Amino acid sequence: MPQPRVKLVVTGDDFGYCEKRNRGIVDCFQDGGISNVSLLVNAASAEDAAELAKRHHIPIGLHANLSEGAPVCQELKRSTLVNKDGFFHGKMGFREVLQSGQMNMAEVEAELRAQVKRFCNLTGHLPGHMDGHQHVHVLPEVREVFAQVLSDFGISYTRVPVEPGLRSCAFLPPHLRDFYLQVEKDALQSVEVFHRHGIRWPDLYLGLSTMGQNMSLANLKRALGFALEAQTSISARNDDLGASDSYQPITVELMVHPGYPSHASQGGCGEGPDDFSQSSDRLHELNTLRDPALLGYYKQQGILLCAFNDF
Repeated sequence: MPQPRVKLVVTGDDFGYCEKRNRGIVDCFQDGGISNVSLLVNAASAEDAAELAKRHHIPIGLHANLSEGAPVCQELKRSTLVNKDGFFHGKMGFREVLQSGQMNMAEVEAELRAQVKRFCNLTGHLPGHMDGHQHVHVLPEVREVFAQVLSDFGISYTRVPVEPGLRSCAFLPPHLRDFYLQVEKDALQSVEVFHRHGIRWPDLYLGLSTMGQNMSLANLKRALGFALEAQTSISARNDDLGASDSYQPITVELMVHPGYPSHASQGGCGEGPDDFSQSSDRLHELNTLRDPALLGYYKQQGILLCAFNDF
């Protein structure tokens, strides 16, 4: 069998959010559309998700959550991490509290450690990788604490959401594009921190420009084209140097959010499911990812779906 050009981890985020999302993610895995999942341990159906991962031998990591629902650590029900109702501040609210200087990093660390321990209790093992729900793990100050926690537990892999070609995606609405570019800026500033703690991540990240209705065969091909181009360039350089025996495929993570849409009254992380989870976009992603045309494209281009421990 020829060496793959690209080793692609397709990660289904938000595993555990609700039973319908769980079922959709498992169906997507069984149909070859994803190769990895990221678990929300404070979500309503986290136990169900962990059991499904065991039953179906799905590679699983931790989707560390500091922005949606309630904390895992009971001592933090009254803390700078939560609002007056005892819930996290939300995607933008977390960033606002952090920017104001009111976030206690010792509490952030305690919650991250509690989530790793909860993951171990649910699955029986450490996460194969750990990233951040709504990209909180690359935010200033948080990135240092996050990296230390990964280092202490011996978790080798994370996500660095810097997507090639993002700036040229004119189809993105301005508010989303601005948010994604800020995520990229934060991620770039996390690289030195993660390096210092010995944490690794794939060569390329994709997924911001291919979410929801923006996920199509054509757009996925466009995004994956950056990986294929990079692999071609590296192979040509190695050939010029007479180093063809040192061939290594490009490693890539594609972040996705497939599933069957949540019921309005079921799921979430303590406050009920959000609009994102209830959206028909979840089913659209599920159907696109398992489309035989996309799976055939992977095979044609030498793209091998795998997990982080296959790198």
